[in-house]
Amino acid sequence: MACAHGQQLEPRAYSNVPVGINFATAGFSHSSGDVLPDPSIPARDAAAKVNALFAAYSRSLDLGGQSGLVSVIVPWASGTASGLLEGQPASVERTGFGDPSLKLSMNFLGAPALTLKEFAGYRQTTIVGGSLQVTAPLGSYDPARIVNVGTNRWTLKPELGVSRALGKWVLEGALAVSLFTDNHDYQVNRTRTQEPLYSAQAHLVYNFRPGMWAAVNYTFYAGGRSSVDGVARDDRIENSRWGLTLTVPLDLRNSVKLYASTGVLARTGTDFDMAGIAFQHRWGGGL
Repeated sequence: MACAHGQQLEPRAYSNVPVGINFATAGFSHSSGDVLPDPSIPARDAAAKVNALFAAYSRSLDLGGQSGLVSVIVPWASGTASGLLEGQPASVERTGFGDPSLKLSMNFLGAPALTLKEFAGYRQTTIVGGSLQVTAPLGSYDPARIVNVGTNRWTLKPELGVSRALGKWVLEGALAVSLFTDNHDYQVNRTRTQEPLYSAQAHLVYNFRPGMWAAVNYTFYAGGRSSVDGVARDDRIENSRWGLTLTVPLDLRNSVKLYASTGVLARTGTDFDMAGIAFQHRWGGGL
């Protein structure tokens, strides 16, 4: 019951950090509304509540003289959903691991790879970067069920982003596309395909002091029409969301992030409210 790709709001995805630092992150979120895992599921009037946990590990890298980041994310979810499934009233409960992801981010311009000592003299102007996130079909999935925690398919999400600092303010924007492989075990022996899902996001960030910042976030995503055994479904997405993020440092190595988001316009599915908290611990690189 994880949310569909394209809905993530990720401020400061393209910023500079000293190389050689490790990040361990654990978080919890609660979502309510239309939060089914895949827009191709033939559900209407859906209402769901999902509690999700995630654990992630990241490390900052020197990639050709510019800074980069490699991350591994493992989600887990438990939730209930009810509504009309293929025209009939239905309710489900699902618990299990979601599909894990591997993400490689690299800055192309404006974020040189620096040691912690060198980073003290760095001042951001304009950063241009990109990322590739690969999500593997390793989550909980039962082909006899229409609603699952895992998706039983690979997802590739390339993205390009830019970040511009203006004093304590930072303006950010990113464009991405999610590409899906086919699920050949949909309802046991059927094949489900999905067209690419395109997304754009923008963030306005304010830095109160080193390590403490807040952001207003917005995203728009469209596409993702699905087909089952070659028959197209009327489930194209065209939605937008906005949210708020606040990060507060506890000390040099630890911080807490609070975030919340809600739908602005949801023409097809995935209209939900979300709130969450994440704790991050950092080490290495001279910390």
